[in-house]
Amino acid sequence: MEFIHSVDNKRRREDSLKMLEIMQQVSGEKPVMWGASIVGFGTYHYKYDSGREGDFFLTGFSPRKQSLSLYIMSGYRKHAELLAKLGKYKTSKACLYVNKLEDIDQEVLKELIDKSVRYMRNKYHS
Repeated sequence: MEFIHSVDNKRRREDSLKMLEIMQQVSGEKPVMWGASIVGFGTYHYKYDSGREGDFFLTGFSPRKQSLSLYIMSGYRKHAELLAKLGKYKTSKACLYVNKLEDIDQEVLKELIDKSVRYMRNKYHS
């Protein structure tokens, strides 16, 4: 994927290549660029009570300058046990921020991605 090979930071580029492999393997989906800097895997269609609707990716990542941003769309409340075993990270609503992949347990990460993708597919029937 050309975008990943254009990432300046060598570690972030190597970690992104690894995330490309992990997310494709776990999701069973091919990577697709969402905008200029997010690599997404799979899609789901959402519709809010307000009538607003759209499509978004099931899981994805972005090699940002500060950290590698991993998109865990199911959120984190249901994954406390996995997060306790993950390693060094920060979170926001649907993002997991990792400085480098060696800071976290990649097998736990794979399980977290898998659970999130399964949850999203079940919730949105994709």
